[in-house]
Amino acid sequence: MSAQLVGQLREAMGEGRLAAGERLPSSRALAGLLGVSRTVVTEAYEQLYAEGWLEGRHGSGTYVTEGVAAAPTPRPQKTKTRPARRAAAPHEIDLRPGLAWIGALDTPAWRRAWRLAAGMPPQQRQDPHGLPGLREALADYIRRSRGVSCPADGLLITRGATNGLDLLAATVLRPGDRVGVEEPGYGRARAVLKGRGAELVPCPVDEHGLIVDGLPDDLRIVYATPSHQYPMGGVLPVPRRQALLAWARRTGTLIAEDDYDGEFRFDVAPLPALYGLDPEVVVYLGTTAKILTMDMGVGWLVGRPGLVGEVALRREELNDRTAAVPQDALRLLLERGDLDRYVRRMRAEYARRRAVVVRALDGLALRGETAGLHLVVEVPASDARRISAEAAERGVLVETLERHHMGQNRASGLVIGYGSAATPAQLRRGCEIVRSLGA
Repeated sequence: MSAQLVGQLREAMGEGRLAAGERLPSSRALAGLLGVSRTVVTEAYEQLYAEGWLEGRHGSGTYVTEGVAAAPTPRPQKTKTRPARRAAAPHEIDLRPGLAWIGALDTPAWRRAWRLAAGMPPQQRQDPHGLPGLREALADYIRRSRGVSCPADGLLITRGATNGLDLLAATVLRPGDRVGVEEPGYGRARAVLKGRGAELVPCPVDEHGLIVDGLPDDLRIVYATPSHQYPMGGVLPVPRRQALLAWARRTGTLIAEDDYDGEFRFDVAPLPALYGLDPEVVVYLGTTAKILTMDMGVGWLVGRPGLVGEVALRREELNDRTAAVPQDALRLLLERGDLDRYVRRMRAEYARRRAVVVRALDGLALRGETAGLHLVVEVPASDARRISAEAAERGVLVETLERHHMGQNRASGLVIGYGSAATPAQLRRGCEIVRSLGA
């Protein structure tokens, strides 16, 4: 019965009998009208929500998603017509990775935090570790959310994860030091490390993440994304985490752990951060870029207190600092519990957006779809380049894995992000276009 209801509603929306933006009855009301159980209607609504036909508006109800209705079928022309011109590219659908969805961010709590923060008196000189109130609130948050416990002098507020990595590199690296980076991996991290004079050493990954066996013993730092390898999506299993930490202790190498979207996992609870297993050899890097927005410009670096003190001193020398108003705004969001509530909402929202993408790409080989804000579609390199180019011509922006390699390609495919400004209907439509192009 749920399947029948899904089919009838889908047909009504596709034909425009249920218009875009139209409010649907509540599940209880529709069940009463149809004489069926509420479960039947609830399951049908959930299915259509996952497919992108419906959207929920907080405290308001369920609505037909904007743009899902099919265009009216034109009547056949009796006169001879010229060949149709190629249609202009539609409004771009951005499926590139690296962005958080900010559609639900403009809340009273968000506006209140910024208003109150802007009213704080300015400081003439700021502690290079960051504002004490935020450090205390953040320490409590990452302990609860990521299993990271640290003393106050072991946490430093940064402008984001890459800023934290840059400060770490500026503190511990000497020109020519060898630094391991995941291959394929995060290009901005490579650029930061190279800019600090490091010799980059590509370290292969597989479907689980960084391959520990074969890591060279002369690395000063290894940059890794163990909770959701970027971009392949692997989650480093516990035995390999233990092997990585044992190798780091033996060689004296620092592990820079970038936990860029560790809060978002859809099959099980988020895994604890690698830092929690050995704080002596791991420096933990976090950011608000994925849980809130990159425009906030706040992140954190956690490490053993002596090393963090050295980073703070180096930061003063570089005259690097994090703006006070965003720090205070984040402190208020944390202290009032608003950030925790928002992350819970977004975990559910990203799970729904992910379901739309996975369903639209059904039958294709996917990687990394159990966590984070992006996944990988495995296709040959030549097909990936062609599909990316042809999709762009049709207004859909996707990335290839090729651009995330620094050397010879070890893997090929497309990287699909579902944390951008695209609506669920646009996500579905964009992925259907990608699939139609031969992915």
